[in-house]
Amino acid sequence: MLKIYGIKNCSTMKKAFDLLNMLGLSYEFHDYKKQSIDAQHLQQWLEQAGTEVILNKKGTTWRKLDEQVQQNALANQTALIEALKAHTSMIKRPVLETPNGLIIGFDEEKYRALTG
Repeated sequence: MLKIYGIKNCSTMKKAFDLLNMLGLSYEFHDYKKQSIDAQHLQQWLEQAGTEVILNKKGTTWRKLDEQVQQNALANQTALIEALKAHTSMIKRPVLETPNGLIIGFDEEKYRALTG
């Protein structure tokens, strides 16, 4: 079973939902804006994909943070996890958990590969 994490009202998420539905792939959606996200998931994602992939530094949430807050978030993994829990919009979207690992961000080719 696929599990997709993100924020419902996000254009990238809409692309992901549309493609998953078109491909006939069943999935569970976790809206971390409404349901939050636990530290364990964030730690696993960071270990599997790395900070540069998980942390969306291009988004407005990150860019609006004070430079000191940004530096504190990048000081260590624990600080980063706390920052991501507090500001879930800083997590790159979508995060798709598959039986073969994570797909971070919308990647049409990788999504299509899930069908067989």
